[in-house]
Amino acid sequence: MEYLKVTFRIVTIMALLLVLVLVTGRRKLGELPVFDFLTIIILGNVVGADIADPKIPQLPTAYAVVLLIGIQYLMSYATIKSRKFGRRVSFGPTVIIQNGRFIKANMKRVRYSIENILMFLREKGIFDINEVEFAIVEDSGNVSVMKKTQFQPATPGDMKIATKYKGLTIPLVVDGKVYEDNLQKLNLDKVWLQQQLILNNINSFDEAFYVDINTEGNLCISKTVETVNFMNDFII
Repeated sequence: MEYLKVTFRIVTIMALLLVLVLVTGRRKLGELPVFDFLTIIILGNVVGADIADPKIPQLPTAYAVVLLIGIQYLMSYATIKSRKFGRRVSFGPTVIIQNGRFIKANMKRVRYSIENILMFLREKGIFDINEVEFAIVEDSGNVSVMKKTQFQPATPGDMKIATKYKGLTIPLVVDGKVYEDNLQKLNLDKVWLQQQLILNNINSFDEAFYVDINTEGNLCISKTVETVNFMNDFII
């Protein structure tokens, strides 16, 4: 009975936690605001105690999870509605470098040392602070960097070069299954697709592992092959 009780608790608690994730939004753990991060820590403690000890009544645990989800939702709503409130309950973006100069007061406020900042810059391929126009510590703790214009790579727009539009590639075959809806959107059919596969030595759709088409009409084709020992490729 205890195993069934633990199984039931895990299923119900996971369902409640799924609701929390959906309410919080699709974000990485490192990008969570402070309050969301604290909510996850508390939830972990509450849920862990509930699962580890079947003798603990589950209704108070479920109530605690629902209450935490509700508070987190209200906090997110209030943060979106009021920027002033949002700044009070989160760190907010903080400028730590401006025009190649450290801003010491802001560094103390976010508790970042010079070594921390230089490490973040090196991770972004910047080894000279003089190249930095702005460096900003975000609410997630990550550092966003804007280089000075003379150190930014030239773009086609800067050189007044016209570029072609390049959109998303569209899958046509995945693991032997033809996406006929995508073919219809492109005013193509299976006969045309089969002809293209034959030109690439693929005689049936089952032999095609993945096929997509880009905005220029070029196909990318991966053929289904048997598993081989890739180490043989490195034997001289």
